Amino acid sequence: MKRGERHKLKVEELWPHKDHLVLKFHGVDSISDAETLLRCELQVPLDERAKLEPGWTYTSDLTGCTVFDGDREIGRIDGIEFGAGEAPLLIVQGKQKTPYEIPYAEAYLVQVDLAVKQVRMRLPDGMLEINGPLTEEEKREQKNSG
Repeated sequence: MKRGERHKLKVEELWPHKDHLVLKFHGVDSISDAETLLRCELQVPLDERAKLEPGWTYTSDLTGCTVFDGDREIGRIDGIEFGAGEAPLLIVQGKQKTPYEIPYAEAYLVQVDLAVKQVRMRLPDGMLEINGPLTEEEKREQKNSG
């Protein structure tokens, strides 16, 4: 299997191992075959996804939702990044050039309403400024220090 190619695989078996779930795919019968799948993204067709308990959301359903901090509209979720910390990062494009990276953490979450494509959060003061666009003064300071 070549990197970047899509392959349809059928799960033959699965079992827990340490803090992970091991999947055995039909036709992948050796460790060297399985190693070609390391760090690949696993996608499940929408109609085959497990039904979630109330209050749970598939992160893939968040793309396209508008994020609000209280009543203030922040922007639209363009994507989600994993691996930067415990919580996935929502990549939120607002009016600024650089998108915000907002942790999708339970501590900040107020409500998710997929019917109206809205994610309501209560973000800590200053969070949006951490990766927000630089002010003119910050740009001058950066230029003068470099």
